[in-house]
Amino acid sequence: MNEMEPKIRCAWCEKDDLYRQYHDEEWGVPEYEDAKLFEMLILETFQAGLSWHTVLKKRVHFREAFDGFDVQKVAAYSEDKVAELMANAGIIRNSLKIKGAIKNAKGFIKIQEEFGSFSHYIWGFVGHKPLVNSPTELQHIPATSAFSDALSKDLKKRGFAFCGSTVMYAHMQATGMVNDHLLSCWKTQQG
Repeated sequence: MNEMEPKIRCAWCEKDDLYRQYHDEEWGVPEYEDAKLFEMLILETFQAGLSWHTVLKKRVHFREAFDGFDVQKVAAYSEDKVAELMANAGIIRNSLKIKGAIKNAKGFIKIQEEFGSFSHYIWGFVGHKPLVNSPTELQHIPATSAFSDALSKDLKKRGFAFCGSTVMYAHMQATGMVNDHLLSCWKTQQG
């Protein structure tokens, strides 16, 4: 790609520079680090029913409020910490989602203990390699898949909250388990 030519991106990210940066640097890029997978899981928990852009704008505040997304610390949060988070105007203040994040942190640790890492567990749902869809139109990008259905079902069985198939498909896109960049997007063109 010629550096002088403007980048053609997936149209959904053209809202602002924050969205473009997220699209260019994270969305669809395979992520295997448990710490980053946990961060994205927590952010997706709060995104449920809201726009991803809303969550991205508050990401820095979430990182600070949730102790850098340290899974051990989040799993140990008390009712006092829940009250503190509910008073934090920098994040999305929803007690069910805050308690869900704590519940999910505990489940995340159990999965790490069972599988050796959360990464090994979650990537197993796609055969440990990214699924590349290369859609030609935004409307061809699904909201769920058989993979996100299976992941959602298993997480629910393990006691996770806010992990419906749509939320899990978004998590899979965010962590590169699924690559849904449009065929015309520069991310697809770069190979």
